[in-house]
Amino acid sequence: MLDPTALLTGAGPWVLGVVALMVFIESGLLFPFLPGDSLLFTVGLLHAQLGLSLPVLMLVVAAAAVGGDQAGYLLGRFVGKRWFRADARVLKLSYLDSAEEFFGRYGGRALVLARFVPIVRTYVPLAAGMAHYPYRRFVGWNVLGGVAWSVSITLLGVWLGHVEFIAKNIDILSVLIVAASVIPIALEIWRRRRKAAQPDPAPVGAEQD
Repeated sequence: MLDPTALLTGAGPWVLGVVALMVFIESGLLFPFLPGDSLLFTVGLLHAQLGLSLPVLMLVVAAAAVGGDQAGYLLGRFVGKRWFRADARVLKLSYLDSAEEFFGRYGGRALVLARFVPIVRTYVPLAAGMAHYPYRRFVGWNVLGGVAWSVSITLLGVWLGHVEFIAKNIDILSVLIVAASVIPIALEIWRRRRKAAQPDPAPVGAEQD
């Protein structure tokens, strides 16, 4: 997992472009292990130190999040499952199956809810495209979810950046941010491996020895 603080402080004058690119890719181009929440939180925390205008930052991260979902929707609509394999590391079929189930359960609302769930948010736009969910409705939910997620997480970082203890211990906070990003992914991988290791239930009516 990339260290958001090192990534941002090392990007120099390209920091805003780096943030936009990372958010865009993580949102819909099938790279769910990039830092999404932690990157937005950290750029909010460090925006003044990085010389970034807060209104411009808000606009850029929201546009990148919405644009990433648009790309994911189009991939799902025109490519579908062709790139996915059961044994793949990133384009894993089980990830897509979970996203399809999530989308089937919540419909358009999934585009907002999934925004706050690592891994799932990357695949839900793809599932919407594969289901040929009406594009106009997709855009509405997409904008709502993308703006709500990107702005709220970034503003949380901005707000906590004014807390004296946090401002003086950014290095420690960076470690905690990376850990918080890794834990949900690790739990999801563990859950899936455990589920895959469980034997299939015996068919109803099968003969007993």
